[in-house]
Amino acid sequence: MIRLVAGDTGEGKTKALIDMANNALKTTKGHIVYIDLDSSHMYDLRHEIRYINISDYPIADYKEFFGFMCGILSEDNDITEVYADGLLRQAHIDEISKSDELIKKLKAVSDKFDVRFVFSLTCDTCKVPEFLEEFLIKA
Repeated sequence: MIRLVAGDTGEGKTKALIDMANNALKTTKGHIVYIDLDSSHMYDLRHEIRYINISDYPIADYKEFFGFMCGILSEDNDITEVYADGLLRQAHIDEISKSDELIKKLKAVSDKFDVRFVFSLTCDTCKVPEFLEEFLIKA
């Protein structure tokens, strides 16, 4: 399952993602991973959540980002949820319309391994491409 929290800058996407991850600890039977572009939100998350600062790794495009995600999942078979703040920036995608292939691959992995991916997108919800609309949730 893939879920997207979309909105413009300053609309509370990061806070919503952090709250969702912290609340998921109450119901999940597995491990949770939170990926961010820096360490500024590390202490906003409960200590049981694995925090990854993706800027520590040399990721240059969405294919490397996808490989990184698969590596995380292959390292721990008990991961049930992955949260990533700023999907387009983390995957080095400059236009939301170019995220189609990445989303298809992540959905296939999500379905196969029963992992829930929750990403934030900095984008006006009115401009979200049709292929992403099914994944949108309210922040």
